[in-house]
Amino acid sequence: MEIPSSSIFSPRPSDDTVFYAIYPDFPTATTTATLHSLHLQILQTISPFTDDYIWQHQPFTLSVSTPPNPSCPCSSSSHLPHLHGHLRFGDNLDDEWFAVFLLFQISLRFPSLSLRVWDSDGDFLLIEAAFHLPRWLNPDTSHHRLFLRHGNLHIVPRERLPQPSLLDSLAFVANSGHESLASDAIQRSVKKRIEDYPERARRNMHRVRVRVPVAVAQVLKHEPRLISLAVEGFYDRDVDTMKFAARMERFAERGTTEELVCISVKMSRAMYAQLVQQRFQAPKCYPAMPGRVEREEFVEAELGMKIACGLEMMYQQRKRDGVDGKGSTWEAFRKSLENSGYFQGLLPGSAEYQRLMQSAQEYYRNTFLHSQTSELMNAPVRRIDEILALPHSVDYFKDQELPPSDDDSWLYDGEEELNSVLIERQKEMELYDLKHKKKGKTKEDQDNGPSSALKADEFDPGDIAKTMQAFVHKLSSYKGAEAPEDRNKEVDLDVDQFIKDMESIMKHSDSEVPNSNIEEGSSSDPDFDDSESDEGELVEDDDDNGEDTFMRSYSDAMNEELKATTLQKSFVRANGQIPKDQGTSNASEHIMDEDFSPVDVDVNLVKSFLHSFSSQQGLPGPASNLLGLMGVQLPQDTKKGN
Repeated sequence: MEIPSSSIFSPRPSDDTVFYAIYPDFPTATTTATLHSLHLQILQTISPFTDDYIWQHQPFTLSVSTPPNPSCPCSSSSHLPHLHGHLRFGDNLDDEWFAVFLLFQISLRFPSLSLRVWDSDGDFLLIEAAFHLPRWLNPDTSHHRLFLRHGNLHIVPRERLPQPSLLDSLAFVANSGHESLASDAIQRSVKKRIEDYPERARRNMHRVRVRVPVAVAQVLKHEPRLISLAVEGFYDRDVDTMKFAARMERFAERGTTEELVCISVKMSRAMYAQLVQQRFQAPKCYPAMPGRVEREEFVEAELGMKIACGLEMMYQQRKRDGVDGKGSTWEAFRKSLENSGYFQGLLPGSAEYQRLMQSAQEYYRNTFLHSQTSELMNAPVRRIDEILALPHSVDYFKDQELPPSDDDSWLYDGEEELNSVLIERQKEMELYDLKHKKKGKTKEDQDNGPSSALKADEFDPGDIAKTMQAFVHKLSSYKGAEAPEDRNKEVDLDVDQFIKDMESIMKHSDSEVPNSNIEEGSSSDPDFDDSESDEGELVEDDDDNGEDTFMRSYSDAMNEELKATTLQKSFVRANGQIPKDQGTSNASEHIMDEDFSPVDVDVNLVKSFLHSFSSQQGLPGPASNLLGLMGVQLPQDTKKGN
């Protein structure tokens, strides 16, 4: 069976999209018939997991790719026969990780396949295991190195393939899989995210009762998966699409006289949250809803109103813009076969032509059930028109026994789960820092470094002040500020001589005599800026006097401004007083009379750091990050209750 793949061209995928590709072993020897047979087997394998699942935007689909295929999402794969697909998950990250679970299942069931998965962030599986990766592996070196095979993660080692092509990496993983198998820590980090699936996918579904116009009930009865497009239309509405909701021409033709019916709708938790958490006023033409005193009925009607308006906006916008896709119908599929030369120029009706036609029809029938969802998402307007053309009435939806709405307490009780995730990540960071500190420091560095390997019972607040003083006084390189203990990189530069040379150039550039012969290198003479010219000394003295006058005036003005504020009370001060004979200005003397004691800089520094660290409540923050960079580990407040 020689059937080329059909491609449906769509706009450039958005950033919230996950891509995946499946390569059989020895891809250059893979025939199109083999790919189609593999395609059917994979669809049958994942169907039990996906049949009842409502995807946020797009379903998990696969397409057959035979070279050349310029529409393939990965340009390096366009010359290799393979299967590929992409899935837009939007705000529902569970869709992305459910897709990863399905890919792991495929790699388990088909041991002769190697799979790739990535999104707009790159190899996001490596991001998940970032604390356990080898130091050489980063976004610049991970190209063509990460694969799924036999239900495990494989990373092509750098020492074996320094700059691998996709074909080289596929061959290496297939023939030397034991060498590319990722470490146990990396495997655990990734598999932990999918260990709850497929049960988590079922928990991610939320069933709720809503009151909607009969046209909406008719559409969702025949195509419950269209709820995702209805929510998308409501959530992504703008000024233009709101005009469609103001008229409700398709789903509330009789306006305020339309009767609402009660139905049960299944959607993802993310969709439910998008509907509930947004305030939206019903259009004037919308059917009358129950009063707010009827709490339960009003909530059902309000939620149904949002769904109906979203469905109207989606339908009318697609119809206006003409973006309703043609889908993979048999006629479109047959036409693609003709354009690709599948029939080899044979005359219709000939025996060979009929044989090829039967093979194409068999393949189409086998894949049709699995492609219905993607076709529906590509052509919802046509499908909605077909459904609403069928007989329907309010009587059909009356007196039906409906299950109660699911409990939505999860929508308001997510703080505990979020905190547990943050604490777990914090522990990973602490273990990672501890491991690399032990590797990166010798025993002498640990003994002599400021506050290194500090224990809670040996904590000395004075180390904070000492460390910060060392940091402030450290001369860093041109690349920016460096922590005091980071001495691995040094710049070969005589800073004092460089500054002196620059000062000499700036001071004497204006006083140089034209046509004067200055020996080469004289500007680097240490005594070049010590001119004995009386005129030069006079000018320098005048500059100093002017600068002192300005600083005194500036200090007086600033003290006068601060005198009326409470800023001085916010600092911890030393016990001693400033002597009155230090040449202070008049404004300064007035403040001294008010017991303006000198500020203890070290005490205030430590106090500010401890206050900031306490405000973090055990979570990552600026105080712990900055001090951790300089080797200071603050102890946790074990006395404070959680």
